Amino acid sequence: MRIMLPLLAAAMLALPAFAQTTTAKPTHTRLTMAQHFEQANVTHDGHLTLEQAQTGYKSIARHFAAIDQDKKGYITEDDIRAYNKTQRALHHQSASTHNTPSS
Repeated sequence: MRIMLPLLAAAMLALPAFAQTTTAKPTHTRLTMAQHFEQANVTHDGHLTLEQAQTGYKSIARHFAAIDQDKKGYITEDDIRAYNKTQRALHHQSASTHNTPSS
C-alpha cells in the first residue's frame, strides 16, 4: 500500500502533462520562395530548369514560359521575383480600373 499511493500520485501528476502534449496541433510552416527554389534546384547551380520545376516547384512550372522571358531554358530566383512583381502590378492596375466610378 505504501508503494501504491506514491505511484498513483505520480501517475496523476503526469496525466495533465501527457494530455497537453497529445492535444497540441502540429505546426505547419510554409516554405518561402527561396526554400522552394532551393529544394527544386537539385543541381544547386542557381538555375531552375523546366524539368526541375515540374518535379519540385509545380506552381512555377505552370508559368515557366512567362517567367523565362529571355528563353534561356532556365529561370533564377531573380526571374521569379521580377515575374511576381509584374503580376502584382498588373493585378493592382486591373483592380483599380474596376473600382473607378464612371463619370
